[in-house]
Amino acid sequence: MTENRELTAAKALYKAIDAKFGQNIVLLDLRELTPIADFFLLVTGGSAPQLNALADVAEETLIEQGMVLKHREGVNSAKWTLLDFGAIVVHLFDKESREYYNLDKTWGDAKVISA
Repeated sequence: MTENRELTAAKALYKAIDAKFGQNIVLLDLRELTPIADFFLLVTGGSAPQLNALADVAEETLIEQGMVLKHREGVNSAKWTLLDFGAIVVHLFDKESREYYNLDKTWGDAKVISA
């Protein structure tokens, strides 16, 4: 069975974020749960500069994979950055925001994918 383009891109993104020391990386498969997106990547960053660097890496990686950025939000907030590539949505959090919004639990029925 071959992977689809979006899953391949999401796994490449996971590896790129991991290489930049993103923390608590979780790749969720939402395809059977919602039409919002196929995949969510949830990541915690240790500082505002790291969150910005992770956002840059995420953008570069997904664009290299042929994905198109549709919306970018919160880049200057240093608490939660959202990158919407349609099928893949990247959520980059500081530790407190990750715990507060708890998307891991909200989407607890989603399958977790290993990269």
